[in-house]
Amino acid sequence: MPQLLTQNQIMGKSTGFLEFNRETPHYRAPEERVKDYNAIEVNFSEEKTVQQASRCMDCGIPFCHNGCPLGNVIPEFNDAVYQEDWELAIEILQETNNFPEFTGRICPAPCEASCVLGINQPPVAIEHIEKSIAEKAWEMGLILPQPPKKRTGKKIAIVGSGPAGLAAAAQLNYAGHYVTIFEKERYAGGLLRYGIPDFKLEKWVVERRIDLMKREGILFKTGVEVGADISVEALDEYDVLVLCGGSTIPRDLPIPGRELTGVHYAMDFLTRQNKKVSGEGIEGLSDIRAEGKDVVVIGGGDTGSDCVGTSNRHGAKSVTQIELLGKPPQDRSVDNPWPEWPMTLRTSSSHQEGCERKWSLLTKAFLGDAYGKLRALQLVEIEWKKDPETGKHKFVELPGSEKEIPCELALLAVGFLHPKRKGMLDKLGVELDARGNIKTENYQSSIPHVFSAGDMRRGQSLVVWAISEGRECARAVDEYLMGSSTLAQKDHSMVEV
Repeated sequence: MPQLLTQNQIMGKSTGFLEFNRETPHYRAPEERVKDYNAIEVNFSEEKTVQQASRCMDCGIPFCHNGCPLGNVIPEFNDAVYQEDWELAIEILQETNNFPEFTGRICPAPCEASCVLGINQPPVAIEHIEKSIAEKAWEMGLILPQPPKKRTGKKIAIVGSGPAGLAAAAQLNYAGHYVTIFEKERYAGGLLRYGIPDFKLEKWVVERRIDLMKREGILFKTGVEVGADISVEALDEYDVLVLCGGSTIPRDLPIPGRELTGVHYAMDFLTRQNKKVSGEGIEGLSDIRAEGKDVVVIGGGDTGSDCVGTSNRHGAKSVTQIELLGKPPQDRSVDNPWPEWPMTLRTSSSHQEGCERKWSLLTKAFLGDAYGKLRALQLVEIEWKKDPETGKHKFVELPGSEKEIPCELALLAVGFLHPKRKGMLDKLGVELDARGNIKTENYQSSIPHVFSAGDMRRGQSLVVWAISEGRECARAVDEYLMGSSTLAQKDHSMVEV
């Protein structure tokens, strides 16, 4: 591992945070970018990136390490960028993160939320710096295939090619095992390819990484659903099975009118659009279009925001996003201090393109016309109150606040419940936890040679957590097969003493 800064060393420019304000790439004008699905950022000079890296202060205890699920060694790679030593920067970054080109684009950056500078100033632009390191490394030819020098002879099957499956595959391949990834879709990438819109993550970025993994010796079998297209028994030739299929069963909203035409799950909407953008086509599935319609996105998270951006690109008549919870504050509240994740109002690039946002609203019914098509939503305002006995918050409906709003397309973005059970999981017979996810101990399921990582194991979460899970699971698999492992283990230590 590269040499880390010690307690007696300081960052290359100890006054950088006093000299430069936070600055990140600007976006293309909303009226321009809604006309296409290309990346929304404009070019940001290397000189400015170096300036931003210099803002990383000599804080003594870098809480950003603890904020990052991967344990990225952030002050060290910031210092390397300030010194313009890109080779060292990517070496440090790749010690903990297999796919910095992904996290540098789509991670919500919990590291920035816990940045010490962020106590009273805008935090260091860690996410942008991470992306810049990755792209500079690709440009300089520093990211190259690294096939193992020798093979162990052990064979591993990984089900699912999302970030958890890809990370597990990369690590296990580095350890010298033969790795095969099974993916039910036509192309690999999981939600990186099918769930996240191109304007946030262009798919050439995903394809570039997968092509490199193929050249490292990883075998991809796409268009193959385990438990349907091939039997579970067909995988008996593998020494270990790693399940990384994600949390795929969406949470429904079973209220009157749910059967009306025009009510859809958010991920169905996003997946079909991503397939169309890539030229893959939707293969007989009904198209879900927002153009000319009053669209309401139910759910205030990132998936809902992606639906807003996609609806605007379709040419929706109006876009409204509603949320059950109350409107978050602009700044941290007293009971949400640094370095906790800030429960504050966030406005995404999609919101900036056009969206009316409403909070503390409960959807009571979907209302249809005489032809069974959605025409409106029946809503009621709610108030959240703390139960004095349990200490938990619950809502009450406000009398006389019911109203209708026009809606011809409703997109349900209210989260996911658990992985699909029918098929592979039922046939394997692995034990599930109370939430319906795969129950594990150190990533090992109730069946000794079956492991699991990512949303399929921990429930719906972030891309950065999926990569972390894949890496940690790979180490557990390597130890199971070989008795010990040389794969990197996550380390949240702040400094090397």
